[in-house]
Amino acid sequence: MSTVTVRDSRPEDAERILEIYAYYVTHTAISFEYDIPALSEFRARMANTMKRYPYLVVEQGGTIQGYAYAGTFVGRAAYGRSCELTIYLDHTARKRGLGRALYEALEDRLRRMGILNLYACIGYPETDDPYLTKNSAEFHAHLGFSVAGKFHKCGYKFGRWYDMIWMEKIIGEHT
Repeated sequence: MSTVTVRDSRPEDAERILEIYAYYVTHTAISFEYDIPALSEFRARMANTMKRYPYLVVEQGGTIQGYAYAGTFVGRAAYGRSCELTIYLDHTARKRGLGRALYEALEDRLRRMGILNLYACIGYPETDDPYLTKNSAEFHAHLGFSVAGKFHKCGYKFGRWYDMIWMEKIIGEHT
């Protein structure tokens, strides 16, 4: 098996990262975006995130196979010790431990920043369908997240309604 490396993303990674993301926009309800963002827009999103939070990539054999980043939760100062997480793997790179490697590195970085609460907003189907399964929720549960809330039929894509769940993981002591 080739070497797996988790590192900070760089601006020149944007094209490959967008390539990974584009699959999810086009073929799944994992992302609720309807259109693939332009590369310039995607680079701007990355730069904005990296002003404050980690934005990591995982490489295997020298090729980026996925990415994960943290972002502001709700956007008010009172939530400053909480983050929302996002992760995407190349659709052909699942079940290799790459997602775990990314999230463990991201969690470690956030803990060192003083973050206490991690949140993930996940599309959740009533039953698995061609566009969305429960795999993301299962992945997060496997890494210690638990369901904190559910929104019913709030996301619409591919002519169907999807629920959203919020999952959380507490990684620090609230003193």
